[in-house]
Amino acid sequence: MDSKFSIYNTLTRSKEQFVPLKAPFVGLYVCGPTVYGDPHLGHARPSITFDLLFRYLRSLGYKVRYVRNITDVGHLESDADEGEDKISKKARLEQLEPMEVAQYYTDRYHDAMRALNVLSPSIEPHASGHIIEQIEMTREILKNGFAYESNGSVYFDVEAYNQKHHYGKLSGRVLDDMLSNTRALDGQGDKRNPFDFALWKKASPEHIMRWPSPWSEGFPGWHMECSAMSTRYLGETFDIHGGGMDLMFPHHECEIAQSTAACGHDAARYWMHNNMVTINGQKMGKSLGNFITLEQLTTGNHPLLQQAYTPMTIRFFILQAHYRSTLDFSNEALQAAEKGYERLMKAMKTLSKLKPSPSSSVDISDIEPRCQAAMDDDLNSPIVISVLFDAVRLINQIYDGQQTISATDLDELRRVMHLYVFDILGLRDDLAGDNNRLLGQLIDTVLDIRMQAKNARDWATSDRIRDSLTSLGVKVKDRKDGTDWELE
Repeated sequence: MDSKFSIYNTLTRSKEQFVPLKAPFVGLYVCGPTVYGDPHLGHARPSITFDLLFRYLRSLGYKVRYVRNITDVGHLESDADEGEDKISKKARLEQLEPMEVAQYYTDRYHDAMRALNVLSPSIEPHASGHIIEQIEMTREILKNGFAYESNGSVYFDVEAYNQKHHYGKLSGRVLDDMLSNTRALDGQGDKRNPFDFALWKKASPEHIMRWPSPWSEGFPGWHMECSAMSTRYLGETFDIHGGGMDLMFPHHECEIAQSTAACGHDAARYWMHNNMVTINGQKMGKSLGNFITLEQLTTGNHPLLQQAYTPMTIRFFILQAHYRSTLDFSNEALQAAEKGYERLMKAMKTLSKLKPSPSSSVDISDIEPRCQAAMDDDLNSPIVISVLFDAVRLINQIYDGQQTISATDLDELRRVMHLYVFDILGLRDDLAGDNNRLLGQLIDTVLDIRMQAKNARDWATSDRIRDSLTSLGVKVKDRKDGTDWELE
């Protein structure tokens, strides 16, 4: 744990060396999905970004408690505390219980995460399972004078809070500007100011999801869920809070205000935000109707898709961009990612076949330091990938006999490549699926028959087998010590 790992802290707008509160323990909280629809490419980005962080922290020797929540109540259609609960609406339209909807889409989300090789968090709390904690935190904020009750609902008093603290310090919003630019909204008459937000909402008669509270039968505000669950499992102060950049305001800004109002200080020490996946420069999201689900990506069943893409191609595509840069969807970019991923997996297979020489003509000593320096520099996965491709070039040169590698260096190269390709970047060899494995075994069997023909000097049979394989898209390459092949 002597790493100089630095992360960009959105709160200070600067890169800071990461120093955990209680090393070797690290507390990490990430906002998970609202489970009312299938996960899409936009959901994959934060999942993979913070999976990369989780994996890297663990590789450095930290004991990480990673909490990623499931929002199954309280997320209304509008961030201004308006409209219907997203899950209740889906349940009403499909004539289901809300928890049936939540369970179905939670399962779908988990299936997608497994396909993307995203590790499970240490704890995955559900908002509906932590109503008591949310009521208690709301009580504390009321007691401290930063909230008010109005017709059975409880709202956070942003103006009162801003007199003692700084509302807007994360997002850069200025309250005076918000006052002048925010119009009163219909149905918001219970609020003193339109930018005040709900800590507890009284349920309307038709609202299905409701719980008893000191103020009314109702449900918690969306922002309150994450404040209550993060502090419940990580304490009043923890290390890192992560999520998508679209959550910075109002969600994370309100979380900071709630934690400060209840505990006297912000709960998280570092705030990390991944940037958006865009389509033609516009954010991908359910609310905009321009999203592509992960299932559509893997089946190719979407008008914008030219083909299907494997989950590992999608993961590689996301890791090729730095998490704080925008990532624009295109078939060309995904196809390039597919080629890059396949080249890397082929090199890993080649690496397993390399035979050591008495000495090395290649220098592999800088591969791990360069990868670690890139990861230490705010999880710079694109640089890691470029270093790995430098290693791929060396692997291929050794295999082709242009370079040599000693047994010691070969063991070290295999360790470093396995660490960064599989353990840290979280890639796996999807090319070695059951069908591909069977195909490979069949081709190897045919090539064994060809080798027998060559040994018997039956050149006609040998050539016929090679030509037949070539016509089927199998490129055959004869070597001194055997035969290689690849699918074109």
